[in-house]
Amino acid sequence: MLRGYSLYSFITLIKDLFLTKLFYPKCRIIRFPFYTRNEKQIKFGENFTTGRGNRIDAFSFKTDEKVIIFGDNCQINDYCHIAATEMIKLGNNVLIASKVYITDHDHGDTSLDSLKMNPINRPIVSKPVMIEDDVWIGEGAMVLKGVTIGKNSVVAAGAVVTKSIPPFSIVGGVPAKILRTYSNE
Repeated sequence: MLRGYSLYSFITLIKDLFLTKLFYPKCRIIRFPFYTRNEKQIKFGENFTTGRGNRIDAFSFKTDEKVIIFGDNCQINDYCHIAATEMIKLGNNVLIASKVYITDHDHGDTSLDSLKMNPINRPIVSKPVMIEDDVWIGEGAMVLKGVTIGKNSVVAAGAVVTKSIPPFSIVGGVPAKILRTYSNE
């Protein structure tokens, strides 16, 4: 028995490893339950790793294009939700804490005409999201449409990212603000 694992945890780990290698051979480990919608539009990089209860939704009408792309060595922890209609791309070595939400779309704008409509009937508005290499996104953060998070950046727990972030930056707050940016020299 592995140190620190109960028999149930050990059996669950073996089951998850088996199912990962059976259905996602390039991935390191997918912990189940793991939910995907329209999986043919999702690309998993080498050594992709997840926690439990993740939901990854691809909603593009361009049926042959990948709209969610994970680079190599990405890890998303428990209960994250990633949803794209246009494009969400994560670079290599991205680490995402639990309960993070990343989306490239929303239901309409906040104009009076839009607000008079039933929310389900409002047109979906989307802009690509890019998360560059070596980014860490903290627990409960949200990354909204049109955002680029520059390489080697950190998004603090609970932050709501509505604007792009330069490389080597630390951001936090609602909405997220740059707390510090380092020179890459």
